[in-house]
Amino acid sequence: MSRLKGKVAVVTGASKGIGAAIAKSLAAEGASVVVNYASSKAGADTVVSAITAAGGKAVAVHGDVSKAADAQGLIDAAIKNFGHLDILVNNSGVYEFSPIDMPSPKSTTTRSSTSTSSVSSSPRRLP
Repeated sequence: MSRLKGKVAVVTGASKGIGAAIAKSLAAEGASVVVNYASSKAGADTVVSAITAAGGKAVAVHGDVSKAADAQGLIDAAIKNFGHLDILVNNSGVYEFSPIDMPSPKSTTTRSSTSTSSVSSSPRRLP
């Protein structure tokens, strides 16, 4: 539990599935983790509880990473809670049940903005 000791990670889409597993794995290696969620606060709180129960450090932070201000908020939360940011895992995603050959304009825009306008393109540069 020390390969990542002293490191701070933000994991987007970390309230369930692959993101939750990544957050837990980073914490198990010693990183402090910002667990991002867009809709499942309960899921994010469960991930944070699992991390802290195992002796790690984590905080749940709400944010829609398709919005620049929310993406910046994740970086700010990492610095506020843990002093800096070392690792970014851009895992967020969206899904919609619809025919694959007929995506709606809204769903196409949402998928694109979640993938390209997220934390990794946040206007603020890290210190």
